[in-house]
Amino acid sequence: MVHELADYERAADQCRLTPEQLTAALFSPAPALFGHVAVDGRDEPVGFALWFLNFSTWAGVHGVYLEDLYVRPEHRGTGAGRLLLAALAAICVERGYERLEWWMINWNPAARFYASIGAVQLDEWVPYRLSGPALHGLAAQSTSAPARPDA
Repeated sequence: MVHELADYERAADQCRLTPEQLTAALFSPAPALFGHVAVDGRDEPVGFALWFLNFSTWAGVHGVYLEDLYVRPEHRGTGAGRLLLAALAAICVERGYERLEWWMINWNPAARFYASIGAVQLDEWVPYRLSGPALHGLAAQSTSAPARPDA
């Protein structure tokens, strides 16, 4: 379904995830990625949520960052997405986490659904990404200057 999501987001050529990578990420001895799967009445998978913990230095507590939420097109509107989000909200409440956050591609019609459950769009925070040659270039600089222990 991750590849289905990539296709939906018009980025199928960018998705290189293998089943082995996903299995290792979810089921290693100390996983940093967690997941939920929604199933239908026949126990067939219809959607998923992949998430990990983040941390708010201001609040001093963890939160849940939802990396991906996907419901197969024929099951949208059935409540599967709401139940996946409700499961993550319950984890936050049970563990004392203060927030559940995610990004959404700007043309996704799910914005109306997210607003209907009380989610608010953050417009004062601007996402940044460092990858590819720029990531490698900056990483190469890490050995060129000594680290200060008080930094």
